[in-house]
Formats: sequence, structure tokens, C-alpha cells
Amino acid sequence: MTSNAFMPSTDSGKADLLDHVASILVNYASILEVTAEDLASLQADAHAFRYILKSMADMQAYAHHLTEFKNILRDGSAAIVGWTVPPMLIEPTPSVVSSGIIPRLSSLVAHLKSHKNYTSAIGLDLGVIGTSSVLDSSNWKPILNVQIKAGHPIITWTKGSAAAIEIWVDRGEGAGFSFLTINTEPNTNDNEALPATSAVWKYKAIYRLHDEQVGQWSDVLSITVGV
Repeated sequence: MTSNAFMPSTDSGKADLLDHVASILVNYASILEVTAEDLASLQADAHAFRYILKSMADMQAYAHHLTEFKNILRDGSAAIVGWTVPPMLIEPTPSVVSSGIIPRLSSLVAHLKSHKNYTSAIGLDLGVIGTSSVLDSSNWKPILNVQIKAGHPIITWTKGSAAAIEIWVDRGEGAGFSFLTINTEPNTNDNEALPATSAVWKYKAIYRLHDEQVGQWSDVLSITVGV
């Protein structure tokens, strides 16, 4: 058994905890004497931290695409490609918050635990009590499914205990699988320009934890796209 503190070690886990506490603490604000200002600050922190993680994931995925495009320009390829378009910042932009989101959360939790009305049941509901568990990622295997929106595939998957998922794609052009993206939150839109004629795109994925691949590759998901 491995003893875990309540604070997750990964950024995605911290974002999940922030979202959870910001949602649940409203139920205990009165008995724990949490002010409306503290609640608003916590909710703003949760929104801002989730926003920066999503923006970073989008930019990192774009950087991978830009590197691939640079290699094609440098070395040549049978594929006809156009300039990659950088992602737009998600709208609306959240309010600016002060630095130190996680220290503020830790201080708030310590304050709540010191309150005379705090109980372990409240702590469990808020998710701020550490648990003992064994985390075995060797058998983790993503299950991929698909939805179609305006002709474009949306790869659906569940996160489980993983920090992120890494997805690769084969567009049937003879190059095999290549990196598509790393996502920390389900699901994954593939906005690549659709082919003029019918084609089969294939996807595979593997979970990530502590910035490394873990577990097993998913089964290959095949999707027909184009006219």
C-alpha cells in the first residue's frame, strides 16, 4: 500500500481537486464560516488554472505539428501540405488571479481542517483527506470511440487515473502513424482538413503519467472521412 497526501502530484490532478473543492465547498460554507469572497477566489483560481492547462496543451500540440511541418519543408514529402494554423486562445479569457494558486488552496484546506465544525466526513466529501492505495499503471489501456461533427472525427476516451493521453494518427498516405496530440482532458477533436475523396484515418493512443507513456497501446480505431 502507498500512502498518498490529499494534494495530487500532477498539474491535471491539482486542477481536478481545485474544481472539486470549488464545487463542493459551497455546501459547507455556512458551517465552516467560509466567506463569499473566499469562495469567489477559489472558483476564480480553479477556472484560471484549468484555462492555462488547456491553453498549454493546445500550444504544445501545435509545436509538435509545426516541427513535423518544418521537417516536411526541409526533407520533402509526397504529401501536399499547407501552413499550420496556430491555435486561438479560448474565449472568454478568465479573470486575472494572483500567483500562488496551489499554496492558497493548501492554506484554505488547513484553515478548514482547523475549524471547530470540520469533520472527517466533510474532508472526504471535499477530497482533502489522503487515502492509501496501490497505483498499477502497467495494464492501463485506452478504449477509443468516435463521434462525427461537421465531418470531422471527435475521438472519445475516458481519463481514469491517468494524467493525459497521447494520440497518434495514420491518414492513409503511406507514412504510417505520426503524433497527433497529447490531451489532459477528454475528448479530442481532429480538425485536420478533410480529404477531397473518401479515406480511412486510423488512430491509436496510450495513457501518460508523470510525463511518460504508461500501460498498453489502445486497439486501432479506423474511421472513414471525406466525400
